Amino acid sequence: ICAVGGFINTLLRSLRNAQGVFDYFSNCNGKRKVQYESSEPADFKVDEDGMVYAVRSFPLSSEHAKFLIYAQDKETQEKWQVAVKLSLKPTLTEESVKESAEVEEIVFPRQFSKHSGHLQRQKRDWVIPPINLPENSRGPFPQELVRIRSDRDKNLSLRYSVTGPGADQPPTGIFIINPISGQLSVTKPLDREQIARFHLRAHAVDINGNQVENPIDIVINVIDMNDNRPEFLHQVWNGTVPEGSKPGTYVMTVTAIDADDPNALNGMLRYRIVSQAPSTPSPNMFTINNETGDIITVAAGLDREKVQQYTLIIQATDMEGNPTYGLSNTATAIITVTDVNDNPPEFTAMTFYGEVPENRVDIIVANLTVTDKDQPHTPAWNAVYRISGGDPTGRFAIQTDPNSNDGLVTVVKPIDFETNRMFVLTVAAENQVPLAKGIQHPPQSTATVSVTVIDVNENPYFAPNPKIIRQEEGLHAGTMLTTFTAQDPDRYMQQNIRYTKLSDPANWLKIDPVNGQITTIAVLDRESPNVKNNIYNATFLASDNGIPPMSGTGTLQIYLLDINDNAPQVLPQEAETCETPDPNSINITALDYDIDPNAGPFAFDLPLSPVTIKRNWTITRLNGDFAQLNLKIKFLEAGIYEVPIIITDSGNPPKSNISILRVKVCQCDSNGDCTDVDRIVGAGLGTGAIIAILLCIIILLILVLMFVVWMKRRDKERQAKQLLIDPEDDVRDNILKYDEEGGGEEDQDYDLSQLQQPDTVEPDAIKPVGIRRMDERPIHAEPQYPVRSAAPHPGDIGDFINEGLKAADNDPTAPPYDSLLVFDYEGSGSTAGSLSSLNSSSSGGEQDYDYLNDWGPRFKKLADMYGGGDD
Repeated sequence: ICAVGGFINTLLRSLRNAQGVFDYFSNCNGKRKVQYESSEPADFKVDEDGMVYAVRSFPLSSEHAKFLIYAQDKETQEKWQVAVKLSLKPTLTEESVKESAEVEEIVFPRQFSKHSGHLQRQKRDWVIPPINLPENSRGPFPQELVRIRSDRDKNLSLRYSVTGPGADQPPTGIFIINPISGQLSVTKPLDREQIARFHLRAHAVDINGNQVENPIDIVINVIDMNDNRPEFLHQVWNGTVPEGSKPGTYVMTVTAIDADDPNALNGMLRYRIVSQAPSTPSPNMFTINNETGDIITVAAGLDREKVQQYTLIIQATDMEGNPTYGLSNTATAIITVTDVNDNPPEFTAMTFYGEVPENRVDIIVANLTVTDKDQPHTPAWNAVYRISGGDPTGRFAIQTDPNSNDGLVTVVKPIDFETNRMFVLTVAAENQVPLAKGIQHPPQSTATVSVTVIDVNENPYFAPNPKIIRQEEGLHAGTMLTTFTAQDPDRYMQQNIRYTKLSDPANWLKIDPVNGQITTIAVLDRESPNVKNNIYNATFLASDNGIPPMSGTGTLQIYLLDINDNAPQVLPQEAETCETPDPNSINITALDYDIDPNAGPFAFDLPLSPVTIKRNWTITRLNGDFAQLNLKIKFLEAGIYEVPIIITDSGNPPKSNISILRVKVCQCDSNGDCTDVDRIVGAGLGTGAIIAILLCIIILLILVLMFVVWMKRRDKERQAKQLLIDPEDDVRDNILKYDEEGGGEEDQDYDLSQLQQPDTVEPDAIKPVGIRRMDERPIHAEPQYPVRSAAPHPGDIGDFINEGLKAADNDPTAPPYDSLLVFDYEGSGSTAGSLSSLNSSSSGGEQDYDYLNDWGPRFKKLADMYGGGDD
């Protein structure tokens, strides 16, 4: 609306009862914000961009033929109004529209103003109403749109032109103008989906190119035609809805787009559900918002156990869903009904039975089976079992099989048949998640499990175990120590127990197999190495006669009390001292295997005989455990002396012993250290050293003897491998030299020329050039073949063969290995007769070959072959 007297280009559709866009209104200044209102808001509205459209469908009558449009500037609150009058026109084709339409003329405007008492024209800006041009026009082209004219063309020769996108800018050539008449035309069909509006500028210049008028703006709107079908973003839509959902529950949203103008009917889409499969429990389980595409539930009864998936065919239609003129397209919506916990697990039986052998754990007693209609392997299907009664001591547990959902009743603590023969368990099963709200079923199912305990033969056991007794050592053989018996836990089985000894390291004890009495068979010795910390351990076995037989072990610990049964001994047993009493002495002590009070303090003394002991030595007691031995004389010759010492312990009664101390007397320096170079050996080597030397000698002699026997046996084996024949009969590798027969004159009457080589008979010098027999040897230097020694070592045979092979490879006179070899020329006319003339005087069958048997075993096979023997 530029002014009250402004004009309106009205475009009416000839279709009754159809909504339509009638016109665009624009303000005079693009920077001003104008608000539009209609006097009939229930029937007509105006958008912010100035588009007037009908709100509803209605037949065009006199009451709807006229209404007002109000405009108000939001900043200045300035108001305008304009009247819109509607009239009904018949449907026109593009050809008839072209014929009946008059080309509109656009004039460069001018305004008169008063200046210096005269009226002068001043140029001002003018907003030309936009030109509406439908897309996809069929022509003919170029199609005239408007005519641009300046009122100064009466006096001047003007030239018109247009600039902007579509004219001289890409896409160029869509709009053209006649430079003389100013006729603006379009050259081809337009596509609103590519460019919806063109903004051109018209120019008027004189023939010299001088601007005559200010450029004017021309806006060309491409009117949308319904030439695009709606397109869904996805051909298949997937959604989910929980089973048991209430009506009105949102499921999913489907979306389609239309390339046509979204603000026009051509781009306004409406959705609807064409079909639903399956149609149970109702054919209309879902509905769709026709504008937004939201799918919601409209009926109750969604049950995944009955219908797990619904398939909907969704249709989107433009022209606000007009089925006659709108274009449509379809897509598929797949709605999956998700599971909720609306079915609790139910036991397949009220009572389950099982049995378990006593004292067994980690075995399955019973298998509890349940049914659940919910989706398998989901929290609503997975069962959780618990024992609600009958197991106060917690001897059973129930685990869930993840594959079958069964409950596995397992024993986790040993069960004693003699204490409990049967268990009746109360078990309950429920899902991992609670039941959905509103479900009438109980949340859990209960059943009973009857478990029977099977009596098995158990191990006898000793009580107490270990059994400790206290006894003095030194008990004689045959002394009864104690009775060590075992008990049989199988009270309901009549069985006998027998006893045997399992471990007795020192073999001191025996046990009665019937009553379990333990008796000594040797003297008990506390000082035995088998006794640890005064305790001797023996293990016994108790076995019953059940099926299968079972056994148990028990340990008897004997705490041995010490008695004074070991005499003390001197320690150390060897010592050194100087030839003179000064500067050192020998400190000694006693070793007693007994313990207090049968050990120290000890008494040390020297015997009366031989008399030289007390004459040469003296002993002084330092304390209860130590004494000191010193020379009594001023000098004692170097050597080794055996000094007997009497040691007495403090037992009751005390025990004495004469212990020998070997003393080495040597020459000493000022520090009291021995200076002898050679050690003085007593009466020779010790017994242990002599035995070790003898053992080494014996072992060495045995090794030598075994080696000699092995050598002789190997020689015999070699001889046994040879043929058991006389050396004269052994003809292997032997050259038999018979005797030379005397050379008579007849023997010397032969032609030696027959043995000569052809080269000797026919020298090369007298042969024609180029003539040579094929069997003659080429003339080359003789190759140097290796010569084998008269008596080569067997290891040299391989080297000899390899050297001969290399020489043959390098010999140019040697023919290839696969050729015809001519070894030598024998000449012609041999005086020797043919060997084929030799014939046997008689057949082989008439000969007697039995004499071959006398030639030895090597000719026996030959005699059998020719003599007709069976072998």
